Amino acid sequence: MKKLRFLVSLTTDDNDYQMEQAQSAEQAARRLGVDAQIIYADNDAITQSTQILKALQSDENQRPDAVIFEPVGGTALPQVARAAASAGVGWAVLNREANYLPELRKTSSAPMISVSSDHLEIGRIQGRQFAVLLAHGGAILYIQGPAENSAAKERTDGMMETKPSNIRVSLLRAQWTEESSQRSVRAWLKLSTSQRAAIDLIGAQDDAMAIGARKAFQELPLEADQERWLKLPFTGCDGLPKTGQSWVRSGILAASVFVPPNAGQALEMLCQAMQQGKKLPESALTVPVSIPPLSELKPR
Repeated sequence: MKKLRFLVSLTTDDNDYQMEQAQSAEQAARRLGVDAQIIYADNDAITQSTQILKALQSDENQRPDAVIFEPVGGTALPQVARAAASAGVGWAVLNREANYLPELRKTSSAPMISVSSDHLEIGRIQGRQFAVLLAHGGAILYIQGPAENSAAKERTDGMMETKPSNIRVSLLRAQWTEESSQRSVRAWLKLSTSQRAAIDLIGAQDDAMAIGARKAFQELPLEADQERWLKLPFTGCDGLPKTGQSWVRSGILAASVFVPPNAGQALEMLCQAMQQGKKLPESALTVPVSIPPLSELKPR
């Protein structure tokens, strides 16, 4: 039997969840005896579409049998997906809605699927964490992912659904990385309104952005200002063992949400479809959990 080749396109190599995605794909590929090439788009949607198209247009003996990718931009690359379907190349979208999948699944001989974290539930868990941490209400500075990103929107929607009405939320944007969050919070601190803001908690939609926010507060020139901000609870998402979970244990973060990597799951599902003829569902969801469990979380 031909050894299958997978192209795994991830958003950036500057994010702990994306690195775990790469590791999960590599582990699945080794276990299943297939090849997996990991590439990164440097958080640029044009770079990502160009990289994938180049692979699809390569000679047949070099072309991947399937593409697994986590989209950078607001869309899940519908034109590139159609090129993959035309070439008979399998397609898996990670952590994003792909409205074109029903149409392509009707016409393509290759397996096509979306595998996503349950972003609404991730946000709901964060809202419940905020309710425990701020038992008497308060104000949160909440750092979101990019505006065009459906995962960021769904996490915000879920959080707003479960947070108590006596918790107010101020929103900032960043790009899922520590550095982008640090820049965003640094710019916010220069506003006159931030100096008067009575913030009780810093929440972020991933752990790296929570750490970036901490670093921005550590840059403040006055030690008293640093102390005021750094004593607040910080929370994030992803909750990976070596980063988020470790930061919760050490007290750097008050809480996180464990989001299981799903690139390996997508690779395995595509393998089953291509090698065993298994019929795939249109979509699959992973299940997030609170770190620590909500029953163990203490008010601040």
